[in-house]
Amino acid sequence: MHISESQFRAIAHGKGPAMVLAGPGSGKTLVITNRTKYLIEELGVRPEEILVITFTKAAALEMRERFGKLCGGARYRVTFGTFHAVFFQILKCAYRYTAANILREEQKYRFLTEIAGKMRLDFEDEKDFLADIASEISLVKNEQIPLEHYYSRSCPQEVFRQIFEKYQDFLSGKGLIDFDDMLVYCYQLFRERKDILAQWQRHFRYILVDEFQDINQLQYEIVRMLAEPEQNLFIVGDDDQSIYRFRGAKPEIMLNFGRDYPQAEQILLEENFRSASTIKEAADLVIRENQNRYPKKIRCVTPGGAPVEVRAFKSQEQEANYLVKCIRDEVKAGYSYSDLAVLTRTNTGGRFAAEKLMEFQIPFQMRDRMPNLYDHWIAGDILAYLRLSLGRLERKDFLRVMNRPKRYISRECVEEPQVDFERLRTWYEDKPWMVQRIDKLEADLKIVKHMQPYAAVNYIRHGMEYEEYLKEYAQFRRIKAEELLETLEELQESARNFKTHPEWFAHIQEYRRALEEQRQERDRSEDAVTLSTLHSSKGLEFSQVFILDVNEEVIPHRKAVLEPDIEEERRLFYVGMTRAKKRLRLFYIRERYGKRAEISRFLEGIGEDK
Repeated sequence: MHISESQFRAIAHGKGPAMVLAGPGSGKTLVITNRTKYLIEELGVRPEEILVITFTKAAALEMRERFGKLCGGARYRVTFGTFHAVFFQILKCAYRYTAANILREEQKYRFLTEIAGKMRLDFEDEKDFLADIASEISLVKNEQIPLEHYYSRSCPQEVFRQIFEKYQDFLSGKGLIDFDDMLVYCYQLFRERKDILAQWQRHFRYILVDEFQDINQLQYEIVRMLAEPEQNLFIVGDDDQSIYRFRGAKPEIMLNFGRDYPQAEQILLEENFRSASTIKEAADLVIRENQNRYPKKIRCVTPGGAPVEVRAFKSQEQEANYLVKCIRDEVKAGYSYSDLAVLTRTNTGGRFAAEKLMEFQIPFQMRDRMPNLYDHWIAGDILAYLRLSLGRLERKDFLRVMNRPKRYISRECVEEPQVDFERLRTWYEDKPWMVQRIDKLEADLKIVKHMQPYAAVNYIRHGMEYEEYLKEYAQFRRIKAEELLETLEELQESARNFKTHPEWFAHIQEYRRALEEQRQERDRSEDAVTLSTLHSSKGLEFSQVFILDVNEEVIPHRKAVLEPDIEEERRLFYVGMTRAKKRLRLFYIRERYGKRAEISRFLEGIGEDK
């Protein structure tokens, strides 16, 4: 096993703090495992005094396994674990917690659903709403924000505060803690019980932290306390790969490490062992535009390589067709499907590609659970309108859309399994303005019936003012209307190639079946193309990588407005680019949903534009 000069310098670091800047493919796991071995066998450190912290359970298991192999099977009692696992171990000793005290995710969402129900909160996107609330509860805890000073992004302030307080009362009443409490309670324990803190400081005299760029403020404060007074804190990470700010990660913690530890040794792992130089140079062109970063000069171990391909397409349809052609060509040339990865910004961004891969029977596995567009509540509304237009006047469909937009039709007048417009008119015969609305709805449905699906969706959007309803709902939910309108536009675009409603319905059913089959079977395929978001690709590597839709408002995402957000998007794109070992292709489109799409600013000066 070859160890470079810079890697050995990191491995052989003695006492005191150190920061190792480890770029993509620079061998950070090798450094951490070898340093752990070096501490034991060369510096005489007792194994049980060493703590190695990672961010995921899988990473901790892999680290422990690689360390075991490195030591030839010697059973050194080094602690490898995630932040939550380590801090929970500390709480177990202090408070006698067991696994039964940990709130399970399904419990959390079940109780949040109960709270929303008791508060009579009515949201169309209940699943998304509860996920947003759970995320904000986590943020409040991790950032230690006083509840009275926090302003919710998901609902009115008073509503969020009530939910938070009821949630905490539930935990206290049941003797439960959630994953965020593991950090909060450990922090409070160390601040209040200096004797307990001192015991753990003596127990863990050497602390190594992997992926340090992803640390949040609360985790950092606990680790800093734990590392006192010897300050044997060895951190490994890459500020250029900090991509979890939305979860509370703060890249500035790593950027300011030298200020917190002026005596810290700084070591740059100078070699990239993964990517061809053409890929590394293109990625460097992107990331060097960020202002808040450590400047680095990385040498590429693999010289040359195929030029980075930048290619434009008129539409996502053309882009997906060309993707299929490239995959087939590369497999014919001798590559395995598993050598190839297709990366997108969001988990919905791969829908076009997934449909094409299914169509051409190319095996693929999804790193993320791709939401089914047709299961979205907006799709449910549109499909309900279409079924009603075909004369299937079922009560459940009518109740779903009768007041989207507001027509002020009462549920009380719809009691039969099948809706009868004449009965509705009779119900409202003393209110002529309501009869006019019912007449308009019936007339609109007759118009929709005779349209092709694409035109029908367009008429529902504008002629029936469904789009106005979405804008009002977005305002109520404190989300951007663009988020809902994009789903509507994608749904309308998916209807473009179908001539009749039944034909489109049949496609939806087939896609739903194929997607479920994909989730159940193809995820287990050993030789399959990987379809992943940029976030989920972190830590992986592939011979060839395709990144789709490198356009403004996609990469970078439309939500990225402030400069720190743009820098995070640039880091995310950099992570995706550096997954490639031999070849990288970057695709963008010129038109989306009938509107002009702009090439991403991140592609300026990169590769060969075709």
